[in-house]
Amino acid sequence: MNDQAHADYRIAHLKERLAAEELGELGIRIESRGPSVMVAGTVPTTHCRDELRRTVNEELDGLTIHFDIVVAESSAPDHPEELA
Repeated sequence: MNDQAHADYRIAHLKERLAAEELGELGIRIESRGPSVMVAGTVPTTHCRDELRRTVNEELDGLTIHFDIVVAESSAPDHPEELA
């Protein structure tokens, strides 16, 4: 098995793992981009982002990974906005 095929296999395994966990409903895209992997999407909390990063790094250890993850927290602000 060549390196690209092995990377594609590991990415497919990661997608299956994420689908089986609570992170599977987030709509994260994981794509092979030549010698690296791009992980992109939006997550609801920093906890989800951190868990996603941990899982991806664990499954794709040794591969170059680029993250483009946006946190879209919808909680109320903890202080008033100051307008100038």
